[in-house]
Amino acid sequence: MKEMNVGIIGTQFMGRAHSNAFLDVEYYFDLPAKPVMRAACGRNKENLISFSQRFGWQSYDTSWENIVQRDDIDMIDICTSNLTHMPIAVAAARSGKHVFCEKPLCMNAAEARKMLDAVQDAGVCHMTAFNYRRVPALMLAKKMIDEGKLGKVHHFNAVYYQDWLVDPQFPYIWRHDIKEAGSGAHGDMNAHTVDLARFLVGEFEAITAMQKVFIEERSLADGSQKKPVTVDDAMIFMARFRDGAVGTFQATRFATGRKNYLRLEIFGSEGSVFFNLERLNELEYFSRSDEVAEQGFRNILVTESAHPLIDKWWPPGHIIGWEHTFIHEVGDFIAAAVKGEPVYPDFYDGLRCQQVLDAVSQSAQEGKWVEIPEN
Repeated sequence: MKEMNVGIIGTQFMGRAHSNAFLDVEYYFDLPAKPVMRAACGRNKENLISFSQRFGWQSYDTSWENIVQRDDIDMIDICTSNLTHMPIAVAAARSGKHVFCEKPLCMNAAEARKMLDAVQDAGVCHMTAFNYRRVPALMLAKKMIDEGKLGKVHHFNAVYYQDWLVDPQFPYIWRHDIKEAGSGAHGDMNAHTVDLARFLVGEFEAITAMQKVFIEERSLADGSQKKPVTVDDAMIFMARFRDGAVGTFQATRFATGRKNYLRLEIFGSEGSVFFNLERLNELEYFSRSDEVAEQGFRNILVTESAHPLIDKWWPPGHIIGWEHTFIHEVGDFIAAAVKGEPVYPDFYDGLRCQQVLDAVSQSAQEGKWVEIPEN
Protein backbone atom coordinates (compact mmCIF):
# COMPACT_ATOMS: atom_id res chain seq x y z
CA MET A 1 0.00 0.00 0.00
CA LYS A 2 1.21 3.49 -0.80
CA GLU A 3 2.14 5.86 2.00
CA MET A 4 1.29 9.52 2.51
CA ASN A 5 4.04 10.97 4.68
CA VAL A 6 2.77 13.83 6.79
CA GLY A 7 4.54 16.76 8.41
CA ILE A 8 2.48 18.79 10.88
CA ILE A 9 3.35 22.37 11.83
CA GLY A 10 1.77 23.42 15.14
CA THR A 11 1.17 21.31 18.23
CA GLN A 12 -1.58 23.02 20.21
CA PHE A 13 -5.38 22.63 20.01
CA MET A 14 -5.65 22.08 16.25
CA GLY A 15 -2.45 20.07 16.13
CA ARG A 16 -4.01 17.61 18.58
CA ALA A 17 -7.29 17.44 16.64
CA HIS A 18 -5.49 16.81 13.35
CA SER A 19 -3.13 14.25 14.91
CA ASN A 20 -6.11 12.29 16.18
CA ALA A 21 -7.51 12.29 12.65
CA PHE A 22 -4.29 10.95 11.14
CA LEU A 23 -4.20 8.21 13.79
CA ASP A 24 -7.77 7.03 13.17
CA VAL A 25 -8.62 7.73 9.53
CA GLU A 26 -7.25 4.52 7.99
CA TYR A 27 -9.45 2.39 10.24
CA TYR A 28 -12.67 3.89 8.88
CA PHE A 29 -11.88 5.10 5.35
CA ASP A 30 -10.77 2.89 2.48
CA LEU A 31 -7.77 4.99 1.51
CA PRO A 32 -5.45 4.66 -1.48
CA ALA A 33 -2.50 5.46 0.80
CA LYS A 34 -1.68 4.97 4.47
CA PRO A 35 -0.97 8.21 6.37
CA VAL A 36 2.42 8.08 8.07
CA MET A 37 2.99 10.62 10.85
CA ARG A 38 6.55 11.41 9.81
CA ALA A 39 7.42 14.70 11.54
CA ALA A 40 6.02 17.33 13.90
CA CYS A 41 7.12 20.92 14.33
CA GLY A 42 6.60 23.39 17.18
CA ARG A 43 8.40 26.33 18.75
CA ASN A 44 8.74 24.97 22.29
CA LYS A 45 11.04 21.94 22.19
CA GLU A 46 9.89 20.46 25.50
CA ASN A 47 6.23 20.65 24.49
CA LEU A 48 7.07 19.40 21.00
CA ILE A 49 8.78 16.27 22.34
CA SER A 50 5.82 15.51 24.61
CA PHE A 51 3.35 16.09 21.75
CA SER A 52 5.31 13.86 19.36
CA GLN A 53 5.54 11.03 21.86
CA ARG A 54 1.88 11.24 22.85
CA PHE A 55 0.50 11.15 19.31
CA GLY A 56 3.15 8.98 17.67
CA TRP A 57 4.98 11.43 15.41
CA GLN A 58 8.19 9.71 14.32
CA SER A 59 10.45 12.77 14.49
CA TYR A 60 10.34 16.43 15.41
CA ASP A 61 12.01 19.74 14.54
CA THR A 62 11.60 23.29 15.80
CA SER A 63 12.17 24.67 12.27
CA TRP A 64 9.22 24.57 9.89
CA GLU A 65 11.61 25.44 7.08
CA ASN A 66 13.40 22.14 7.65
CA ILE A 67 10.13 20.21 7.71
CA VAL A 68 8.84 21.55 4.37
CA GLN A 69 12.15 20.80 2.65
CA ARG A 70 12.40 17.16 3.74
CA ASP A 71 12.33 14.65 0.88
CA ASP A 72 10.52 12.06 2.99
CA ILE A 73 7.40 14.21 3.49
CA ASP A 74 4.53 14.36 0.98
CA MET A 75 2.08 16.73 2.66
CA ILE A 76 2.24 19.62 5.11
CA ASP A 77 -0.51 20.18 7.65
CA ILE A 78 -0.55 23.78 8.94
CA CYS A 79 -1.99 24.27 12.44
CA THR A 80 -0.10 27.40 13.48
CA SER A 81 -1.30 30.92 14.27
CA ASN A 82 -2.71 32.83 11.30
CA LEU A 83 0.38 34.98 10.77
CA THR A 84 2.49 32.04 9.58
CA HIS A 85 0.00 30.26 7.31
CA MET A 86 1.02 32.04 4.12
CA PRO A 87 4.82 31.66 4.27
CA ILE A 88 4.57 28.00 5.32
CA ALA A 89 2.01 27.14 2.63
CA VAL A 90 3.91 28.91 -0.14
CA ALA A 91 7.19 27.26 0.84
CA ALA A 92 5.52 23.85 1.07
CA ALA A 93 3.92 24.18 -2.35
CA ARG A 94 7.22 25.26 -3.91
CA SER A 95 8.77 22.15 -2.38
CA GLY A 96 6.15 20.01 -4.11
CA LYS A 97 4.18 19.21 -0.97
CA HIS A 98 0.40 18.90 -0.78
CA VAL A 99 -0.94 21.52 1.64
CA PHE A 100 -3.68 21.13 4.24
CA CYS A 101 -4.22 24.42 6.11
CA GLU A 102 -6.35 25.46 9.06
CA LYS A 103 -8.83 28.29 8.79
CA PRO A 104 -8.90 31.20 8.33
CA LEU A 105 -6.59 30.59 5.41
CA CYS A 106 -4.35 33.53 6.34
CA MET A 107 -4.31 37.18 7.43
CA ASN A 108 -6.01 38.78 4.43
CA ALA A 109 -7.13 38.25 0.85
CA ALA A 110 -3.80 39.39 -0.61
CA GLU A 111 -2.03 36.60 1.27
CA ALA A 112 -4.74 34.12 0.28
CA ARG A 113 -4.18 34.99 -3.38
CA LYS A 114 -0.46 34.27 -3.00
CA MET A 115 -1.23 30.92 -1.41
CA LEU A 116 -3.69 29.98 -4.16
CA ASP A 117 -1.24 30.98 -6.87
CA ALA A 118 1.52 28.93 -5.22
CA VAL A 119 -0.45 25.67 -4.98
CA GLN A 120 -1.87 26.07 -8.48
CA ASP A 121 1.58 26.78 -9.96
CA ALA A 122 3.00 23.74 -8.16
CA GLY A 123 0.10 21.48 -9.13
CA VAL A 124 -0.27 20.15 -5.57
CA CYS A 125 -3.45 19.23 -3.73
CA HIS A 126 -4.71 21.95 -1.38
CA MET A 127 -7.47 22.22 1.19
CA THR A 128 -8.73 24.80 3.68
CA ALA A 129 -9.79 22.99 6.85
CA PHE A 130 -13.35 24.24 7.23
CA ASN A 131 -14.26 21.06 9.08
CA TYR A 132 -17.92 21.97 9.62
CA ARG A 133 -18.61 21.28 5.95
CA ARG A 134 -18.13 17.64 6.91
CA VAL A 135 -20.71 17.52 9.68
CA PRO A 136 -23.17 14.94 8.27
CA ALA A 137 -26.19 17.03 9.33
CA LEU A 138 -24.87 20.03 7.38
CA MET A 139 -24.07 17.83 4.41
CA LEU A 140 -27.67 16.63 4.56
CA ALA A 141 -28.86 20.25 4.68
CA LYS A 142 -26.78 20.96 1.56
CA LYS A 143 -28.35 17.98 -0.22
CA MET A 144 -31.85 19.11 0.72
CA ILE A 145 -31.20 22.66 -0.48
CA ASP A 146 -29.70 21.42 -3.77
CA GLU A 147 -32.73 19.16 -4.29
CA GLY A 148 -35.07 22.13 -3.90
CA LYS A 149 -36.68 21.03 -0.65
CA LEU A 150 -36.34 24.56 0.74
CA GLY A 151 -37.32 26.27 -2.51
CA LYS A 152 -35.74 29.68 -2.98
CA VAL A 153 -33.64 30.61 0.04
CA HIS A 154 -34.63 33.97 1.54
CA HIS A 155 -32.69 34.11 4.83
CA PHE A 156 -29.40 32.76 6.20
CA ASN A 157 -28.91 33.66 9.86
CA ALA A 158 -25.85 32.56 11.85
CA VAL A 159 -24.64 33.09 15.37
CA TYR A 160 -21.43 31.71 16.83
CA TYR A 161 -21.27 32.19 20.60
CA GLN A 162 -18.46 31.42 23.04
CA ASP A 163 -17.73 32.86 26.49
CA TRP A 164 -14.09 32.06 27.23
CA LEU A 165 -13.06 35.75 27.33
CA VAL A 166 -15.82 37.01 29.63
CA ASP A 167 -13.46 36.86 32.62
CA PRO A 168 -11.40 40.10 32.64
CA GLN A 169 -8.59 38.15 34.36
CA PHE A 170 -8.14 35.84 31.36
CA PRO A 171 -4.57 36.56 30.23
CA TYR A 172 -3.40 38.20 27.03
CA ILE A 173 -2.61 35.62 24.31
CA TRP A 174 -1.69 35.71 20.63
CA ARG A 175 -5.36 35.80 19.65
CA HIS A 176 -5.57 39.33 21.13
CA ASP A 177 -2.86 40.62 18.79
CA ILE A 178 -3.99 41.80 15.36
CA LYS A 179 -0.44 41.40 14.04
CA GLU A 180 -0.50 37.65 14.71
CA ALA A 181 -4.22 36.79 14.53
CA GLY A 182 -5.47 39.28 11.93
CA SER A 183 -8.76 39.64 13.83
CA GLY A 184 -10.49 38.28 16.92
CA ALA A 185 -13.80 36.45 17.10
CA HIS A 186 -14.36 37.53 13.51
CA GLY A 187 -11.62 35.56 11.75
CA ASP A 188 -11.76 32.69 14.21
CA MET A 189 -15.54 32.16 14.26
CA ASN A 190 -17.13 34.11 11.40
CA ALA A 191 -14.71 32.30 9.08
CA HIS A 192 -16.76 29.17 9.74
CA THR A 193 -20.16 30.76 9.24
CA VAL A 194 -19.08 32.67 6.13
CA ASP A 195 -17.80 29.45 4.58
CA LEU A 196 -20.99 27.60 5.53
CA ALA A 197 -23.06 30.39 3.99
CA ARG A 198 -21.14 30.05 0.73
CA PHE A 199 -21.45 26.25 0.91
CA LEU A 200 -25.20 26.27 1.58
CA VAL A 201 -26.53 29.45 -0.03
CA GLY A 202 -23.99 30.94 -2.44
CA GLU A 203 -21.74 33.92 -2.98
CA PHE A 204 -21.93 37.17 -1.04
CA GLU A 205 -22.70 40.43 -2.80
CA ALA A 206 -22.23 43.09 -0.08
CA ILE A 207 -22.03 43.48 3.70
CA THR A 208 -22.27 46.09 6.45
CA ALA A 209 -20.76 45.53 9.89
CA MET A 210 -19.95 46.71 13.40
CA GLN A 211 -17.41 45.45 15.93
CA LYS A 212 -16.81 45.81 19.66
CA VAL A 213 -13.91 45.42 22.06
CA PHE A 214 -15.30 44.92 25.58
CA ILE A 215 -12.01 44.63 27.50
CA GLU A 216 -9.40 46.91 25.96
CA GLU A 217 -6.31 45.57 27.73
CA ARG A 218 -5.29 42.35 29.45
CA SER A 219 -2.38 41.23 31.61
CA LEU A 220 0.21 38.75 30.45
CA ALA A 221 -0.02 35.33 32.08
CA ASP A 222 2.95 36.11 34.36
CA GLY A 223 1.38 39.41 35.42
CA SER A 224 4.44 41.37 34.30
CA GLN A 225 2.56 43.90 32.19
CA LYS A 226 -0.69 44.75 30.49
CA LYS A 227 -1.07 44.83 26.72
CA PRO A 228 -3.77 46.42 24.58
CA VAL A 229 -6.31 44.15 22.88
CA THR A 230 -6.10 45.06 19.19
CA VAL A 231 -8.75 42.68 17.79
CA ASP A 232 -12.52 42.48 18.06
CA ASP A 233 -14.24 40.70 20.92
CA ALA A 234 -17.47 40.66 18.89
CA MET A 235 -18.32 41.23 15.22
CA ILE A 236 -21.82 41.59 13.80
CA PHE A 237 -22.76 42.05 10.15
CA MET A 238 -25.59 41.90 7.66
CA ALA A 239 -25.21 40.54 4.15
CA ARG A 240 -26.80 40.43 0.72
CA PHE A 241 -26.22 37.33 -1.39
CA ARG A 242 -25.95 37.33 -5.17
CA ASP A 243 -28.95 35.00 -5.54
CA GLY A 244 -31.21 37.38 -3.61
CA ALA A 245 -31.06 36.01 -0.07
CA VAL A 246 -30.19 38.17 2.93
CA GLY A 247 -28.24 37.21 6.01
CA THR A 248 -27.23 38.16 9.54
CA PHE A 249 -24.05 37.03 11.30
CA GLN A 250 -22.80 37.45 14.85
CA ALA A 251 -19.62 36.12 16.44
CA THR A 252 -18.64 36.83 20.03
CA ARG A 253 -16.49 35.40 22.80
CA PHE A 254 -18.60 37.24 25.39
CA ALA A 255 -21.80 35.15 25.19
CA THR A 256 -21.90 34.20 28.86
CA GLY A 257 -22.95 30.56 29.26
CA ARG A 258 -22.36 29.56 25.65
CA LYS A 259 -19.32 27.36 25.08
CA ASN A 260 -19.30 26.55 21.36
CA TYR A 261 -22.77 27.47 20.17
CA LEU A 262 -22.95 27.77 16.38
CA ARG A 263 -26.56 27.97 15.18
CA LEU A 264 -27.77 28.35 11.59
CA GLU A 265 -31.29 29.23 10.44
CA ILE A 266 -32.05 28.91 6.72
CA PHE A 267 -35.53 29.97 5.61
CA GLY A 268 -36.75 29.18 2.09
CA SER A 269 -39.95 29.59 0.11
CA GLU A 270 -40.86 25.90 0.56
CA GLY A 271 -39.15 24.94 3.79
CA SER A 272 -36.56 25.73 6.46
CA VAL A 273 -33.70 24.03 8.28
CA PHE A 274 -32.09 24.81 11.64
CA PHE A 275 -28.75 23.47 12.89
CA ASN A 276 -26.96 23.74 16.25
CA LEU A 277 -23.33 22.61 16.47
CA GLU A 278 -23.76 21.62 20.12
CA ARG A 279 -26.27 19.03 18.83
CA LEU A 280 -24.32 18.20 15.69
CA ASN A 281 -26.11 14.92 14.95
CA GLU A 282 -29.45 16.67 14.51
CA LEU A 283 -31.13 18.80 11.84
CA GLU A 284 -34.48 20.54 12.27
CA TYR A 285 -36.61 20.64 9.11
CA PHE A 286 -39.94 22.26 8.22
CA SER A 287 -41.73 21.58 4.93
CA ARG A 288 -44.68 23.48 3.48
CA SER A 289 -45.54 20.37 1.47
CA ASP A 290 -46.71 18.58 4.62
CA GLU A 291 -50.43 18.49 5.32
CA VAL A 292 -51.40 21.71 7.11
CA ALA A 293 -52.73 19.81 10.10
CA GLU A 294 -49.39 18.01 10.44
CA GLN A 295 -47.00 20.86 9.73
CA GLY A 296 -44.25 21.63 12.20
CA PHE A 297 -40.51 21.38 12.63
CA ARG A 298 -39.31 17.78 12.72
CA ASN A 299 -36.02 16.72 14.27
CA ILE A 300 -33.93 14.48 12.01
CA LEU A 301 -31.35 12.38 13.85
CA VAL A 302 -28.61 12.20 11.22
CA THR A 303 -27.21 8.76 12.06
CA GLU A 304 -28.67 6.54 9.32
CA SER A 305 -26.35 4.79 6.88
CA ALA A 306 -28.15 6.68 4.10
CA HIS A 307 -26.94 9.98 5.56
CA PRO A 308 -23.64 11.52 4.37
CA LEU A 309 -20.53 9.78 5.76
CA ILE A 310 -22.42 7.88 8.46
CA ASP A 311 -21.77 4.54 6.72
CA LYS A 312 -18.14 4.91 7.92
CA TRP A 313 -19.23 4.73 11.53
CA TRP A 314 -21.82 3.12 13.81
CA PRO A 315 -25.38 1.68 13.68
CA PRO A 316 -28.32 4.15 13.56
CA GLY A 317 -28.73 6.20 16.71
CA HIS A 318 -25.08 5.88 17.72
CA ILE A 319 -23.95 9.47 17.43
CA ILE A 320 -20.59 10.77 16.26
CA GLY A 321 -18.66 13.72 17.70
CA TRP A 322 -16.81 16.91 16.83
CA GLU A 323 -13.50 15.11 16.32
CA HIS A 324 -15.00 13.00 13.52
CA THR A 325 -15.24 16.05 11.25
CA PHE A 326 -11.43 16.17 11.10
CA ILE A 327 -11.24 12.47 10.26
CA HIS A 328 -13.70 13.09 7.43
CA GLU A 329 -11.69 15.91 5.89
CA VAL A 330 -8.33 14.14 6.32
CA GLY A 331 -9.77 11.07 4.61
CA ASP A 332 -11.04 13.12 1.67
CA PHE A 333 -7.78 15.05 1.41
CA ILE A 334 -5.53 11.99 1.33
CA ALA A 335 -7.73 10.28 -1.28
CA ALA A 336 -7.75 13.38 -3.50
CA ALA A 337 -3.99 13.96 -3.18
CA VAL A 338 -3.14 10.38 -4.17
CA LYS A 339 -5.60 10.35 -7.08
CA GLY A 340 -4.62 13.82 -8.30
CA GLU A 341 -8.19 15.08 -7.90
CA PRO A 342 -9.50 18.36 -6.46
CA VAL A 343 -10.93 18.43 -2.95
CA TYR A 344 -13.14 21.06 -1.36
CA PRO A 345 -13.07 23.45 0.36
CA ASP A 346 -9.80 24.33 -1.35
CA PHE A 347 -7.60 27.42 -1.24
CA TYR A 348 -9.98 29.19 -3.62
CA ASP A 349 -12.72 28.71 -1.04
CA GLY A 350 -10.30 30.03 1.57
CA LEU A 351 -9.68 33.09 -0.59
CA ARG A 352 -13.39 33.74 -1.16
CA CYS A 353 -14.01 33.50 2.57
CA GLN A 354 -11.12 35.85 3.29
CA GLN A 355 -12.50 38.41 0.83
CA VAL A 356 -15.73 38.49 2.84
CA LEU A 357 -13.87 38.67 6.16
CA ASP A 358 -11.77 41.57 4.87
CA ALA A 359 -14.85 43.42 3.65
CA VAL A 360 -16.53 42.98 7.04
CA SER A 361 -13.49 44.43 8.84
CA GLN A 362 -13.40 47.33 6.37
CA SER A 363 -17.08 48.02 6.88
CA ALA A 364 -16.74 47.98 10.67
CA GLN A 365 -13.96 50.55 10.42
CA GLU A 366 -15.59 52.78 7.81
CA GLY A 367 -19.27 52.39 8.75
CA LYS A 368 -20.58 51.66 5.26
CA TRP A 369 -21.71 48.87 2.95
CA VAL A 370 -18.81 47.15 1.19
CA GLU A 371 -19.13 45.19 -2.05
CA ILE A 372 -17.58 41.72 -2.32
CA PRO A 373 -15.39 41.00 -5.39
CA GLU A 374 -17.01 38.66 -7.91
CA ASN A 375 -13.92 36.43 -8.17
